[in-house]
Amino acid sequence: MPLNRRKFLTKSAVTGAGVAVAGAVSAPAAQAAQPAKASRPKKRYALTVMGTTDLHGNVFNWDYFKDAEYADAKGNAKGLSRVSTLVNQVRDEKGRRNTLLIDAGDTIQGTPLTYYYAKVDPITAKGGPVHPMAAAMNAIGYDAVALGNHEFNYGIETLRKFEDQCHFPLLGANALDAKTLKPAFPPYFIKKFHVPGAPSVKVAVLGLTNPGIAIWDKAYVEGKMVFPGLEEQAAKWVPKLRSMGADVVVVSAHSGSSGTSSYGDQLPYIENSAALVAQQVPGIDAILVGHAHTEIAELLVTNEKTGKTVVLSEPLCYAQRLSLFDFELVLDKGCWKVESVKATVRDSKTVADDPKITKLLKDDHDIVVEYVNQIVGTATEKLTTVDARYKDAPIIDLITKVQEDVVKAALAGTEHASLPVISQASPFSRTSEIPAGNVTIRDLSSLYVYDNTLVAKLMTGAQVKAYLEYSAEYFVQTAADAAVDVDKLTNAGNRPDYNYDYVSGLSYEIDIAQAAGSRIKNLAYNGAALDDAQKFVFAVNNYRANGGGAFPHVASAQELWSESTEIRTRIAEWVTAKGVLDPKDFASVDWKLTRNGTPVF
Repeated sequence: MPLNRRKFLTKSAVTGAGVAVAGAVSAPAAQAAQPAKASRPKKRYALTVMGTTDLHGNVFNWDYFKDAEYADAKGNAKGLSRVSTLVNQVRDEKGRRNTLLIDAGDTIQGTPLTYYYAKVDPITAKGGPVHPMAAAMNAIGYDAVALGNHEFNYGIETLRKFEDQCHFPLLGANALDAKTLKPAFPPYFIKKFHVPGAPSVKVAVLGLTNPGIAIWDKAYVEGKMVFPGLEEQAAKWVPKLRSMGADVVVVSAHSGSSGTSSYGDQLPYIENSAALVAQQVPGIDAILVGHAHTEIAELLVTNEKTGKTVVLSEPLCYAQRLSLFDFELVLDKGCWKVESVKATVRDSKTVADDPKITKLLKDDHDIVVEYVNQIVGTATEKLTTVDARYKDAPIIDLITKVQEDVVKAALAGTEHASLPVISQASPFSRTSEIPAGNVTIRDLSSLYVYDNTLVAKLMTGAQVKAYLEYSAEYFVQTAADAAVDVDKLTNAGNRPDYNYDYVSGLSYEIDIAQAAGSRIKNLAYNGAALDDAQKFVFAVNNYRANGGGAFPHVASAQELWSESTEIRTRIAEWVTAKGVLDPKDFASVDWKLTRNGTPVF
């Protein structure tokens, strides 16, 4: 029987037979002379994936700490009510059926709004409220949201209740049950898009969260969940998604793109590994990046195994931007192929609030505004953080004093009660202010913007000195005869303000003319040079106690006590009990910057 070339080639394509036909059968001359049939144009489809990240409880363009509309030097606007308007515009432009809306995590922590519905009127209470972020995101129509590390800040019960209230899945392929090592949350989400006259386009979204959760929220997750690296889990799940027929694979990763980590060598994983995922794991078309609070409209990364370009985008935090991934697909031999991907961002300041979201959440917002404006005391003078990063400011001493008092009371009557208590605090904000006169909860909340809790650790004098040396790396080395520009004096190596610590209860100088590691001078306790063997109780926030910032010794130090009450609440309680906020009750000059022994200021 003569070889039927058409049937052979069709069978080979279907069965995957590894056969090459190179001129084995020639077409008859007469057939070759026939005019070629006009080829049909290939079927195409355009798809847009929209993304937000690091919303941190921002529903409206409102600053609860200033009791006013949000404003910054660049004129940015924030809030899901603005994003909702942007999303509606995109859906109108592209067609709602051709769009997908996702988020890369850090949703339920970050503002007094989220604190109120986690702690004051908690969503976990019987008959409790619906979380404002769930209500807003449901109304906007999110399709899937990746878990962020701050989702765990209020404990797993609160997170699970939030999950129950959402009409979309919370994704975490690398959030595993500690016992079974199976995903504790859905790893992925798949959605089919109908294309008239062609097969549906299947889009898979893989959610990845941050391994640092194991450190930062150790108290909640230890023994319950583990968080392996993003690259490892992406390599496991992306091929599965492709085998399930995914035409497009998007990763929503709560992980920055820089390849850096803030927890040192405490975990064998990289904190900001989104670009490494793109580089190392084949089969990914685009990555929505989160966690780093930076704006990256479009970052192109070449996969080292396939040579394919992967498109990354990170919209600015707090719902200030919306990322758009515009996909062009072409139908090739019955299968959809991604022909191109382009990423852009849209700006929330260019649109007005969506009245649907404003109406939906106005009552929740008003309740929180009333709560944060409660008066808890009076201040004898204005306190500010304007120069707190390079001068020992009384407003930071307030934090350390409150922490010292709480820990001393907690350890009274224990074997460690006689040990001296020292305390750390960071200049979180450069704009916090407690005005002279009435002091409200929002004034104190602006001083301590994180929901950290307090821990007592046992440290030696030598360990404290190493801790201070590490902290002092925050300053840029400045020669004794060089001009001092305070705007260029700090944040050496891009270290953020929250990773610079004061330590109260000691006196010391930071000689910024010296190289990092040799800057702490005249370190003393009670007027005498510090004894390396002296034992101290160190009052420290849970982020630092669990290794956040990679400060030496503290994570491995013996824990003497801890609690679940937020430090900001302790500050409000302290001020309420005092009634009057007077710096003479808490302020002291414990440290100063010097150059070769001469004070800088």
